[in-house]
Amino acid sequence: MLLQIPNFLSSQALVRCRELTASADWVDGRVTAGTQSAAVKRNQQLPEDAPGAREAQRLILDALGNNGLFLSAALPLRVFPPLFNRYENGMDFGSHVDNAIRTHIASGQHIRTDISVTLFLSAPEDYDGGELIVENTFGSQSVKLPAGDAVLYPSSSVHHVKPVTRGARVASFFWIESRVREAEKRRLLFDMDLSILSLREAQGETKTAVTLTGCYHNLLRMWAGA
Repeated sequence: MLLQIPNFLSSQALVRCRELTASADWVDGRVTAGTQSAAVKRNQQLPEDAPGAREAQRLILDALGNNGLFLSAALPLRVFPPLFNRYENGMDFGSHVDNAIRTHIASGQHIRTDISVTLFLSAPEDYDGGELIVENTFGSQSVKLPAGDAVLYPSSSVHHVKPVTRGARVASFFWIESRVREAEKRRLLFDMDLSILSLREAQGETKTAVTLTGCYHNLLRMWAGA
């Protein structure tokens, strides 16, 4: 499932994140790349201990915890702390699949990557190129969103970032270990959750809504890892 979440960051949080990244000292993006992706990764990255990085991470994690659409779709168990990358003229990231396990060096915690997230910090009119291309069974999907919007997609998918030909593309990226490991089960739960919300908005707290809510939670109870 590929899901776009508009206004993931508030306008105030977006401005602050852009301020923090604008004054940063960037390094070679291959510092966090795996063996295969390092060969095709040409971008810059903000070191995790860079001044302002922790503040920007907190802003994004706060937004994550308050976004109902995100929580419903991802059912997060663990979140790898957000990282930040930058693509300038001629930079790109070739086709790759994200590592199945990421280790957060500071905490030593291992996180299984079920869902990848890209949060756009640059406005699309500020750069040319830089589209995120996600390949799935239905073909390739091109993603280039307004600043402050995020996209969720399976970490198992082959994806790449097209070359930037003007300006700079700045984004945050991170991974989710979901409580529900299988992507198709997460999709079914997400569709059911949205349908229940629509039913409640249209008809109120009916017997049918209560029954379907029970079905949702019983499925979650069967499939989720605590």
